[in-house]
Amino acid sequence: MGLTDESFFSGAIGVNNRWVVLEQMKQNNVMRTLVNSIALLMITGHLAFGQEIQTVFKKGNSSGGYGAITNKSTTINGEYANLSGIYGGWYVNHHFLLGFEAVGLTNNIEVPLEFSADPSRNLSYGYGQFGLMTEYVLSSNRRVHVAFDLFSGAGFTMQYPRYWQNDNNYQGDQVYDENWFFVAEPGVQLEVNLFKWMRFSPGISYRATFGSNATGLTDNSLSNISYNATLKFGKF
Repeated sequence: MGLTDESFFSGAIGVNNRWVVLEQMKQNNVMRTLVNSIALLMITGHLAFGQEIQTVFKKGNSSGGYGAITNKSTTINGEYANLSGIYGGWYVNHHFLLGFEAVGLTNNIEVPLEFSADPSRNLSYGYGQFGLMTEYVLSSNRRVHVAFDLFSGAGFTMQYPRYWQNDNNYQGDQVYDENWFFVAEPGVQLEVNLFKWMRFSPGISYRATFGSNATGLTDNSLSNISYNATLKFGKF
């Protein structure tokens, strides 16, 4: 072979090398694209699994429960009345309480003589209510938020001699003019998260009674605004 042949082989080898280099570059580009695609899929999958999947029907709603002591300042028959009580129940998904409440009158409201079942004795009014208690809480995790509540159930009044009164005719737990009726009491509270397990809730409500026929105690004289203070304890 002459120089021409050597030049031919050199050129052929050079072309072959360039083809190999081009193939390697193509393979590198393919590998780079594949690696980038895998990385992108991994990142996208991580973000997808890191977020809550939104569905039409939610599952795994959390629930807890709490109990509360409450005090209501109101009026009965035009006289100051202090109602103390407790309530509590099942607290669903940080929003809704389904439970039971019972409250009773703690201070002395004397029965006027003209309405007394026994004018010869010093009688006082008794009042109580018990029944279903529901609450709906907005933005429960915030330090300060609003809660709406509704009590619905039975109420009762009676006349009775209070044991600390000066009554020479005291005869124990004798009750007069027992009276039953329906009570509905919607209200609103400003709820403050003091601790994870404790909340303070001042509020206002309106007590409406239906069907009272006690002597001197009509629905109008039993229905009124209450100013309330409540402490709640439990899992919120």
